[in-house]
Amino acid sequence: MTKITSIAVAAAAVLGLTACNNANYKKTASGLMYKIVKEGSGPQVKIGEVLKINYVQKVNDSVLADSYKTMPVYAQADSVGAIYQPNEIFRLLHKGDSVVILQFADSILAKMPMAGGSILKKGDKLYLTFKVEDVLKNEEAVRVDREKEMSAIGDKQVVAIEAKLKSKGITNAQKTGKGTFVVIQNPGDGAAIDSGKYVSVRYTGKLFDTDKEFENNRGAEKPAFGFTIGQHQVINGWDEGLRLLKKGGKATLYIPGFLAYGPQPGPGGKPFESLVFDVDVEDVADKAPAPKAPQMEMPHAHDTIAAKGKK
Repeated sequence: MTKITSIAVAAAAVLGLTACNNANYKKTASGLMYKIVKEGSGPQVKIGEVLKINYVQKVNDSVLADSYKTMPVYAQADSVGAIYQPNEIFRLLHKGDSVVILQFADSILAKMPMAGGSILKKGDKLYLTFKVEDVLKNEEAVRVDREKEMSAIGDKQVVAIEAKLKSKGITNAQKTGKGTFVVIQNPGDGAAIDSGKYVSVRYTGKLFDTDKEFENNRGAEKPAFGFTIGQHQVINGWDEGLRLLKKGGKATLYIPGFLAYGPQPGPGGKPFESLVFDVDVEDVADKAPAPKAPQMEMPHAHDTIAAKGKK
């Protein structure tokens, strides 16, 4: 099943536990320890079905990730062996179950020395607390549910951008497409940007929450960034927002995270990061430039006929 997120061993963690008490834990064949802290009322999960899960990850007392702040993940129940990973128990669960899984870094590193990367060291305890929010029958049901979750996140992020613009006294922002906000300083007076046009842009990228700059291509020593509009070559917020400009245009794009890198970590290392870009449209062309042909190297003196005559 494609695009279904599995919870890997390195992602194990817990919510609200500061100490480990092994009492009441059950063990799988691999030695994975787990307990159901609250039983759900739904039917038991079947092989092939997909669990919709909210979770918190923790190593010792350090939280690594919290899906309640982003969006749930989707994990398929499968008939796996004794692999010392959370998905060993997925087929044993029910809709509504709340579960705690405990793993020991020593056991993980013994089985898979490279599994922990720089996160794990000997003696660490890994916890995963999660709730089975729903059980979905197939990938189509997952797709529909994921889109619903993404829409809810998008609505919240659009509201957050509107609030920030209002707090800054910015009243001339134009909302485009699904939620990119564009503040135009100069619309430009050259060719208009539209689908299929090849656009060259100078930009400065900043994190929406902190205004911290993470990247720019300003300066003569750096090339302009070129791409074709409407070909999914850039984040959706660029494809939406730049269409309001022409060659020579200048604007600031406020892009909600779901129209930037979505659930993938953004420039600040977090999923669903909203971003801000100051952009200058350097050029708009009908098509991308032809790739430059490799240039033939001129012969050196010792390769010339005259040089050969000296032999």
